[in-house]
Amino acid sequence: MKTMTCRQLGGACDLELQADTFEEMEEKSKKHGMEMFQKGDEAHLNAMRKMKDLMKTPEDMQAWFNSKREEFNALSED
Repeated sequence: MKTMTCRQLGGACDLELQADTFEEMEEKSKKHGMEMFQKGDEAHLNAMRKMKDLMKTPEDMQAWFNSKREEFNALSED
């Protein structure tokens, strides 16, 4: 099990998410992001806008995901 914060994953808060795989972490991050979007949380909405700007092309999106996957893989187990 590894832990990353919403902020580490491009979000806007220090909520800790735990997962065994990067794919699981990605799903938890998406779920949290959707919850914050539905609540209209301005900090998270701003973070989402920044993410959208970073991911203008499929290559940019893949590079970002690869960097987060590497960050996840480098973490030690909790």
